[in-house]
Amino acid sequence: MNLLDDAARQRLVDRFGPGVLDWCDRLPDLVATLLRRWSLTVESAVPGGTGRTLRCRNRTGGLVVLKLTPDPAIAATEAAALHAWAGCDRVVDLLDADVDAGAILLDGLVPGTRWRELGRAAEVLRQLDSAPPPAGGFEPLTERVEFMFDLAGRRAAASPRVPAETADLLDRGRAAAWRLAADPPRVRLVHGDLHPGNLLDAGRGPVAIDPRPSLGDPTFDAVDWVYLAGGPPEAGVEAVTRLVPEYDPDRLLRWSRALAILVALPALRRGERPAGLLESARRA
Repeated sequence: MNLLDDAARQRLVDRFGPGVLDWCDRLPDLVATLLRRWSLTVESAVPGGTGRTLRCRNRTGGLVVLKLTPDPAIAATEAAALHAWAGCDRVVDLLDADVDAGAILLDGLVPGTRWRELGRAAEVLRQLDSAPPPAGGFEPLTERVEFMFDLAGRRAAASPRVPAETADLLDRGRAAAWRLAADPPRVRLVHGDLHPGNLLDAGRGPVAIDPRPSLGDPTFDAVDWVYLAGGPPEAGVEAVTRLVPEYDPDRLLRWSRALAILVALPALRRGERPAGLLESARRA
């Protein structure tokens, strides 16, 4: 099996820089070592922006997922978050980890398809919001905000299709998001990347995967769901807060406007102009 094709390598270079290519070259040996250690066989490889994900079978034939990243800190924080959420049935189970190797082993979710229906997705948002925050060990949400806008800025600058206005909208969104992150009304362990691609059907409803955790305002996690239906953010905020009454509607609307340019960026890089998202970003 080709663990990393050219497109997968380029995604990792985009995320980590050209130095990641050495890790890409060493990946087959690392995978072979972990497969022996955990008695796994690989079924398929799944693309990822921070490493490589392998769907595997364990010694009893059960489906498990082996995630690998060139940045051990990513594996360590993800494992720590999943450990903190161990009692939450709407978060994937952590089975084992070797964080020094950048590897975590997760329960496989069947059928594992993307979940796009808000009604039961709200169960995940409510559970994450109600879980008590850990004592420490996670960065504040302000750091997550800085990272997201830094990465978006690099990607926007490298894409000739992105309009010049984007740089100003990124600055405007960063300032608004940082203000919200710096003054949370409540502090929880925030998932940090809860878009529909990271919410999978487990046969018993949606289950969250791939956290980028931090401590801060849990309202942050709902922004992608505000824009799910493609309408104005006010309508999305009303739909979300009707199902998750713990969220302050005004605060969710402010988050949605602050992060709208990040939601829009993939389309902008394709040469598209998502008018609604850009208008929201201008109001951040």
